[in-house]
Amino acid sequence: MPTVREIEAALFEWAPRELAEDWDNVGLLCGSENREVTRVLVALDPFEGVCREAHERGAELIVTHHPLIFVAPRSVTDRDSVGRCILYLAKHDIAAINAHTNLDCALGGVNDVLARTLGLSDVRVIGQQKTDAQGRTFGLLRAGTVKEIPLSEFAAQVKEKLHCGGLRYVDALRPVRYVAVGGGACGSELPDVADEGCDTFVTADLKYNQLWDAHDLGVNIIDAGHFETENPVCDAIAAYLRDRFPSIEVMISEKHNNPIKFL
Repeated sequence: MPTVREIEAALFEWAPRELAEDWDNVGLLCGSENREVTRVLVALDPFEGVCREAHERGAELIVTHHPLIFVAPRSVTDRDSVGRCILYLAKHDIAAINAHTNLDCALGGVNDVLARTLGLSDVRVIGQQKTDAQGRTFGLLRAGTVKEIPLSEFAAQVKEKLHCGGLRYVDALRPVRYVAVGGGACGSELPDVADEGCDTFVTADLKYNQLWDAHDLGVNIIDAGHFETENPVCDAIAAYLRDRFPSIEVMISEKHNNPIKFL
């Protein structure tokens, strides 16, 4: 059976560590790298319910998009959620790996999956880019085309395809044809979207001033939710691990979902 270390290495082959932002924390954050793995639980977040589910379903490893630890804690106790998760995982000998901003940028990662889920064609990397030694181009945002439709119709499609309870949008009075996507909180990338000539931007966690910026730049913008724009990558993570390690069982969390509800 593969070890935690081997699975971490395989994930870094797909989403190289150097693609992660300087402030990010990716890779193995809890557990033994020598632990043999027979079952993996995949989820967007390593929250307490996911940790309990991993133990209940017999997983020795959880693989998530978001990290268990963003900033090194000053203590590990049961007084806060992160401490409780670390203690629970350690008690049950469960390791935790994540691929965060490196997977946002990776080919076939968060934003390629989002573009595919929304039915974009001719998808390419836009904005700031990096090229590795193999000549592969990496970047955060993706852009692609759709058959021209009104924004209201496209927003309804986004809501349906991402299973959103609701969404917010700004209508810049342009039909939808050339669409940029950035899963999670990518509102700060709006200038690159406008410079690219995109008429529409699908992302999440937008601030009030960013919605106005989009309006003033003439870019339709759709805030479809952080969970909804990133959670589709869980299927891609699971598929990748099943392909690389056919001897292990890879499960997707059945209990983790978006806590935000809409009236």
